[in-house]
Amino acid sequence: MEFTDLVEDRRSVHDYADADLDRETIEAILREAVYAPSSYNLQPWEFLVVGEDANRERLQEVAYGQPQVTDAPVTLVVFGRLDPAAHVDRVLADQVEKGYRDEASAAATRESIEAMREYPEAERRVWTAKSTALAAMSLMFAARERGVATCPMGGFDAEALVEEFAVPDGYEPVMLVTMGYAAEDADDETLPRKFRRPVEEVTHFETFEPETADVGT
Repeated sequence: MEFTDLVEDRRSVHDYADADLDRETIEAILREAVYAPSSYNLQPWEFLVVGEDANRERLQEVAYGQPQVTDAPVTLVVFGRLDPAAHVDRVLADQVEKGYRDEASAAATRESIEAMREYPEAERRVWTAKSTALAAMSLMFAARERGVATCPMGGFDAEALVEEFAVPDGYEPVMLVTMGYAAEDADDETLPRKFRRPVEEVTHFETFEPETADVGT
């Protein structure tokens, strides 16, 4: 599929067919998702794949009862690691080995990354959410390219989710992504695409000051 078609055709689907999504397909989608960019290439994302009926029902409970959590054959919980330096050794060693940095640059970068551990938790939560959201978007594009529908969801009780699924300390649930094959009559697939604000309205060149020429004429 051409990228322009992929972007324009992707929808957030709420109605799913009664069809399983096999593990091979899920893993193929995730293998492409993890090519997303991230701060310092630290890749703070991790994914919990929830597909068993009982576990989807547990997840639905902490997602305010939203029906697509159990209608879809799989829901992924997208997590961000709150420790910026969790993978710093592997990341910097790889960059030195491949010629992206020399040892001195890697040492200086390590200091900067380890200093981020002292940031307030709220700042680290924002940091990990930024990179993790890029991986989630890549995941949705990779799924669409295979004919698999998705829907990102921000409506869930993060504390209850962590408790219900015994998530270790240091992980931030960023979003849920339902995933499966769209129902044939799914509105999100059959109706015209929803409104998008035009580029001229959302884009500012050099300054946020509004252009006043011809306004009101």
